[in-house]
Amino acid sequence: MIGVGPIMAVVLVAILAACSPVPPSRPPPTVEAVTPPEPGHAQSEADVTAEVTRLRRILAEQIPDQAGYEDGDRTWGDHTWMEAASAAMNEFGFVIDRPQLVVVVDRNPMVQRMRIMVAVPAGRWRTIGGGKVSTGQSGRRGYFLTPTGVFRHTEAIVDYRALGTCNEHGIRGLGIKGMRVWDFGWQFAEPGWGLDREPREIRLLVHATDPDFLEPRLGRPASKGCIRVATSMNRFLDLQGVLDADHERLAGTDDRIARVLNPARTPSPLAGNTLIVIDSSRQ
Repeated sequence: MIGVGPIMAVVLVAILAACSPVPPSRPPPTVEAVTPPEPGHAQSEADVTAEVTRLRRILAEQIPDQAGYEDGDRTWGDHTWMEAASAAMNEFGFVIDRPQLVVVVDRNPMVQRMRIMVAVPAGRWRTIGGGKVSTGQSGRRGYFLTPTGVFRHTEAIVDYRALGTCNEHGIRGLGIKGMRVWDFGWQFAEPGWGLDREPREIRLLVHATDPDFLEPRLGRPASKGCIRVATSMNRFLDLQGVLDADHERLAGTDDRIARVLNPARTPSPLAGNTLIVIDSSRQ
Protein backbone atom coordinates (compact mmCIF):
# COMPACT_ATOMS: atom_id res chain seq x y z
CA MET A 1 0.00 0.00 0.00
CA ILE A 2 1.54 3.31 -0.99
CA GLY A 3 1.68 6.40 1.13
CA VAL A 4 -1.64 7.93 2.04
CA GLY A 5 -2.10 10.57 4.71
CA PRO A 6 -4.20 9.78 7.80
CA ILE A 7 -7.18 11.90 6.70
CA MET A 8 -7.17 10.44 3.20
CA ALA A 9 -6.93 6.92 4.66
CA VAL A 10 -10.16 7.49 6.58
CA VAL A 11 -11.86 8.78 3.46
CA LEU A 12 -10.70 5.82 1.41
CA VAL A 13 -12.04 3.34 3.93
CA ALA A 14 -15.37 5.14 3.94
CA ILE A 15 -15.77 5.03 0.18
CA LEU A 16 -14.59 1.48 -0.49
CA ALA A 17 -17.22 -0.25 -2.57
CA ALA A 18 -19.20 -3.04 -0.96
CA CYS A 19 -18.53 -6.48 -2.39
CA SER A 20 -20.35 -9.75 -2.44
CA PRO A 21 -21.11 -11.23 0.96
CA VAL A 22 -17.97 -12.41 2.70
CA PRO A 23 -18.13 -15.93 4.08
CA PRO A 24 -17.57 -16.05 7.83
CA SER A 25 -13.92 -16.36 8.70
CA ARG A 26 -12.57 -19.19 10.76
CA PRO A 27 -11.99 -18.23 14.39
CA PRO A 28 -8.38 -17.79 15.46
CA PRO A 29 -6.76 -21.02 16.64
CA THR A 30 -6.97 -21.80 20.32
CA VAL A 31 -4.00 -20.40 22.19
CA GLU A 32 -2.56 -22.39 25.05
CA ALA A 33 -2.95 -20.79 28.46
CA VAL A 34 0.62 -19.74 29.17
CA THR A 35 1.72 -16.57 30.89
CA PRO A 36 5.35 -16.04 29.93
CA PRO A 37 7.60 -13.41 31.50
CA GLU A 38 7.17 -9.84 30.31
CA PRO A 39 8.87 -9.29 26.94
CA GLY A 40 12.34 -7.86 27.31
CA HIS A 41 13.25 -9.61 30.56
CA ALA A 42 16.66 -11.26 30.62
CA GLN A 43 16.47 -14.90 29.59
CA SER A 44 18.83 -17.75 30.40
CA GLU A 45 19.99 -20.04 27.61
CA ALA A 46 17.64 -22.72 28.91
CA ASP A 47 14.72 -20.28 28.88
CA VAL A 48 15.51 -19.21 25.33
CA THR A 49 15.74 -22.83 24.15
CA ALA A 50 12.44 -23.70 25.81
CA GLU A 51 10.70 -20.72 24.20
CA VAL A 52 12.17 -21.53 20.77
CA THR A 53 10.82 -25.07 21.11
CA ARG A 54 7.39 -23.78 22.15
CA LEU A 55 7.14 -21.31 19.28
CA ARG A 56 8.32 -23.86 16.72
CA ARG A 57 5.67 -26.31 17.89
CA ILE A 58 2.87 -23.73 17.73
CA LEU A 59 3.99 -22.53 14.30
CA ALA A 60 4.14 -26.07 12.95
CA GLU A 61 0.64 -26.77 14.31
CA GLN A 62 -0.93 -23.58 13.00
CA ILE A 63 0.96 -23.25 9.71
CA PRO A 64 1.99 -26.79 8.73
CA ASP A 65 2.42 -25.87 5.06
CA GLN A 66 4.68 -22.88 5.73
CA ALA A 67 6.79 -23.61 8.80
CA GLY A 68 10.40 -24.64 8.52
CA TYR A 69 12.20 -25.12 5.24
CA GLU A 70 10.22 -24.89 2.01
CA ASP A 71 11.62 -26.24 -1.25
CA GLY A 72 12.58 -22.76 -2.39
CA ASP A 73 14.49 -22.16 0.85
CA ARG A 74 16.89 -25.08 0.96
CA THR A 75 19.80 -23.37 -0.76
CA TRP A 76 19.35 -20.26 1.37
CA GLY A 77 20.04 -21.71 4.81
CA ASP A 78 19.93 -20.40 8.36
CA HIS A 79 23.53 -19.22 8.36
CA THR A 80 23.06 -17.16 5.19
CA TRP A 81 19.86 -15.57 6.50
CA MET A 82 21.62 -14.74 9.76
CA GLU A 83 24.62 -13.23 7.98
CA ALA A 84 22.48 -11.04 5.74
CA ALA A 85 20.22 -9.90 8.59
CA SER A 86 23.04 -9.18 11.03
CA ALA A 87 24.94 -7.31 8.31
CA ALA A 88 21.89 -5.10 7.80
CA MET A 89 21.69 -4.48 11.54
CA ASN A 90 25.34 -3.44 11.61
CA GLU A 91 25.00 -1.23 8.53
CA PHE A 92 22.15 0.74 10.06
CA GLY A 93 23.74 0.93 13.52
CA PHE A 94 21.33 -1.33 15.42
CA VAL A 95 22.55 -3.44 18.32
CA ILE A 96 21.05 -6.69 19.62
CA ASP A 97 21.26 -6.37 23.41
CA ARG A 98 19.25 -9.47 24.38
CA PRO A 99 17.82 -12.60 22.73
CA GLN A 100 14.80 -11.42 20.77
CA LEU A 101 12.55 -12.30 17.87
CA VAL A 102 13.06 -10.53 14.56
CA VAL A 103 11.19 -10.86 11.29
CA VAL A 104 13.49 -11.15 8.27
CA VAL A 105 12.06 -10.73 4.75
CA ASP A 106 13.97 -11.47 1.55
CA ARG A 107 12.53 -9.36 -1.26
CA ASN A 108 14.57 -11.20 -3.91
CA PRO A 109 11.96 -11.95 -6.62
CA MET A 110 13.23 -15.53 -6.75
CA VAL A 111 12.86 -16.02 -2.98
CA GLN A 112 9.94 -13.97 -1.58
CA ARG A 113 10.14 -15.59 1.84
CA MET A 114 10.18 -14.46 5.45
CA ARG A 115 11.69 -16.02 8.53
CA ILE A 116 11.06 -15.48 12.20
CA MET A 117 14.45 -15.72 13.87
CA VAL A 118 15.83 -15.38 17.38
CA ALA A 119 18.63 -12.82 17.20
CA VAL A 120 21.24 -12.95 19.95
CA PRO A 121 24.05 -10.57 20.97
CA ALA A 122 26.67 -13.19 20.16
CA GLY A 123 26.51 -16.61 18.57
CA ARG A 124 24.18 -18.35 16.16
CA TRP A 125 20.69 -17.05 15.49
CA ARG A 126 17.92 -19.63 15.49
CA THR A 127 14.99 -19.97 13.13
CA ILE A 128 11.44 -20.43 14.42
CA GLY A 129 9.96 -20.91 10.95
CA GLY A 130 8.82 -18.94 7.98
CA GLY A 131 6.55 -18.64 5.00
CA LYS A 132 5.86 -17.01 1.68
CA VAL A 133 5.39 -13.26 1.26
CA SER A 134 4.71 -10.81 -1.52
CA THR A 135 6.77 -7.63 -1.62
CA GLY A 136 6.74 -4.67 -4.00
CA GLN A 137 6.35 -5.40 -7.69
CA SER A 138 8.33 -3.76 -10.47
CA GLY A 139 7.06 -2.87 -13.89
CA ARG A 140 3.69 -1.43 -12.84
CA ARG A 141 2.89 2.24 -12.45
CA GLY A 142 2.17 3.15 -8.85
CA TYR A 143 4.06 0.15 -7.47
CA PHE A 144 7.25 0.48 -5.42
CA LEU A 145 10.06 -1.87 -4.48
CA THR A 146 9.80 -2.71 -0.80
CA PRO A 147 12.69 -0.83 0.83
CA THR A 148 15.55 -2.81 2.32
CA GLY A 149 16.86 -1.98 5.77
CA VAL A 150 16.02 -2.27 9.45
CA PHE A 151 12.67 -0.95 10.63
CA ARG A 152 11.51 -0.62 14.23
CA HIS A 153 7.95 -1.28 15.35
CA THR A 154 7.58 1.20 18.17
CA GLU A 155 4.83 2.77 20.24
CA ALA A 156 5.28 6.01 18.28
CA ILE A 157 2.81 4.63 15.72
CA VAL A 158 -0.38 2.84 16.76
CA ASP A 159 -1.31 -0.11 14.55
CA TYR A 160 -4.81 -0.95 13.39
CA ARG A 161 -6.88 -3.89 12.15
CA ALA A 162 -8.46 -4.66 8.81
CA LEU A 163 -12.12 -3.82 8.38
CA GLY A 164 -12.59 -6.65 5.89
CA THR A 165 -14.02 -4.26 3.29
CA CYS A 166 -13.47 -4.70 -0.43
CA ASN A 167 -12.29 -2.38 -3.14
CA GLU A 168 -14.00 -1.87 -6.48
CA HIS A 169 -12.60 -5.20 -7.67
CA GLY A 170 -14.02 -7.15 -4.74
CA ILE A 171 -10.60 -7.57 -3.13
CA ARG A 172 -10.02 -7.34 0.61
CA GLY A 173 -6.62 -5.72 0.38
CA LEU A 174 -5.77 -6.04 4.09
CA GLY A 175 -7.39 -9.43 4.51
CA ILE A 176 -10.46 -10.50 6.44
CA LYS A 177 -11.90 -8.43 9.24
CA GLY A 178 -9.71 -8.28 12.32
CA MET A 179 -6.38 -9.02 10.66
CA ARG A 180 -3.51 -7.08 12.21
CA VAL A 181 -1.74 -4.32 10.29
CA TRP A 182 1.77 -3.52 11.54
CA ASP A 183 2.67 0.06 10.64
CA PHE A 184 6.35 0.97 10.20
CA GLY A 185 5.69 4.54 9.16
CA TRP A 186 6.80 6.57 6.16
CA GLN A 187 9.82 5.09 4.38
CA PHE A 188 11.60 5.92 1.13
CA ALA A 189 11.16 3.35 -1.62
CA GLU A 190 12.31 3.09 -5.22
CA PRO A 191 9.55 3.34 -7.83
CA GLY A 192 9.15 0.12 -9.77
CA TRP A 193 8.32 1.83 -13.06
CA GLY A 194 9.63 4.52 -15.40
CA LEU A 195 13.07 6.02 -15.82
CA ASP A 196 12.96 8.21 -12.72
CA ARG A 197 13.90 5.85 -9.89
CA GLU A 198 14.39 8.57 -7.31
CA PRO A 199 13.05 7.15 -4.00
CA ARG A 200 9.70 8.44 -2.80
CA GLU A 201 7.89 8.01 0.48
CA ILE A 202 5.47 5.15 1.02
CA ARG A 203 3.76 3.83 4.12
CA LEU A 204 5.50 0.56 4.96
CA LEU A 205 3.04 -2.00 6.33
CA VAL A 206 3.05 -5.71 7.08
CA HIS A 207 -0.43 -7.13 6.61
CA ALA A 208 -2.54 -10.06 5.47
CA THR A 209 -4.24 -10.08 2.08
CA ASP A 210 -7.35 -11.43 0.43
CA PRO A 211 -7.37 -15.14 1.33
CA ASP A 212 -9.30 -16.16 -1.76
CA PHE A 213 -7.74 -14.15 -4.56
CA LEU A 214 -4.32 -12.88 -3.47
CA GLU A 215 -3.05 -15.24 -0.77
CA PRO A 216 -2.58 -18.10 -3.27
CA ARG A 217 -0.20 -15.78 -5.15
CA LEU A 218 2.16 -15.30 -2.21
CA GLY A 219 5.71 -16.20 -3.11
CA ARG A 220 6.10 -13.65 -5.89
CA PRO A 221 6.28 -9.83 -5.97
CA ALA A 222 2.78 -8.39 -6.16
CA SER A 223 2.30 -5.57 -3.65
CA LYS A 224 2.56 -1.80 -4.03
CA GLY A 225 5.46 -1.77 -1.60
CA CYS A 226 4.11 -3.35 1.57
CA ILE A 227 4.78 -6.88 2.79
CA ARG A 228 1.88 -9.28 2.41
CA VAL A 229 1.74 -12.39 4.60
CA ALA A 230 -0.68 -15.28 4.85
CA THR A 231 -3.69 -15.10 7.15
CA SER A 232 -2.26 -17.87 9.31
CA MET A 233 1.10 -16.09 9.61
CA ASN A 234 -0.67 -12.85 10.48
CA ARG A 235 -2.43 -14.63 13.35
CA PHE A 236 0.78 -16.21 14.59
CA LEU A 237 2.66 -12.90 14.64
CA ASP A 238 -0.31 -11.26 16.36
CA LEU A 239 -1.06 -13.89 18.99
CA GLN A 240 2.58 -14.48 19.93
CA GLY A 241 3.40 -10.76 20.00
CA VAL A 242 6.44 -11.33 17.81
CA LEU A 243 6.92 -7.62 17.02
CA ASP A 244 5.11 -6.18 20.03
CA ALA A 245 7.76 -5.77 22.75
CA ASP A 246 7.28 -1.98 22.91
CA HIS A 247 3.50 -2.23 22.63
CA GLU A 248 3.23 -4.78 25.44
CA ARG A 249 5.31 -2.56 27.71
CA LEU A 250 2.80 0.27 27.36
CA ALA A 251 -0.45 -1.66 26.97
CA GLY A 252 -1.33 -1.25 30.62
CA THR A 253 -1.18 2.54 30.48
CA ASP A 254 -2.06 3.41 26.88
CA ASP A 255 -5.63 2.58 25.85
CA ARG A 256 -4.89 3.18 22.17
CA ILE A 257 -2.31 0.41 22.18
CA ALA A 258 -4.35 -1.88 24.42
CA ARG A 259 -7.28 -1.73 21.99
CA VAL A 260 -5.10 -2.93 19.11
CA LEU A 261 -3.56 -5.91 20.89
CA ASN A 262 -5.39 -9.22 20.66
CA PRO A 263 -7.03 -10.15 24.00
CA ALA A 264 -6.32 -13.82 23.25
CA ARG A 265 -2.60 -13.25 22.79
CA THR A 266 0.22 -15.06 24.58
CA PRO A 267 3.11 -12.64 24.12
CA SER A 268 6.46 -14.35 23.88
CA PRO A 269 9.14 -13.38 26.41
CA LEU A 270 11.42 -13.13 23.36
CA ALA A 271 9.16 -10.57 21.67
CA GLY A 272 11.06 -7.95 19.71
CA ASN A 273 10.28 -4.93 17.57
CA THR A 274 12.44 -5.32 14.48
CA LEU A 275 11.68 -5.99 10.81
CA ILE A 276 14.68 -6.60 8.57
CA VAL A 277 14.26 -6.50 4.79
CA ILE A 278 17.14 -7.94 2.74
CA ASP A 279 17.65 -8.68 -0.94
CA SER A 280 19.73 -11.81 -1.54
CA SER A 281 19.90 -11.05 -5.27
CA ARG A 282 22.26 -8.22 -4.37
CA GLN A 283 24.49 -10.18 -2.00
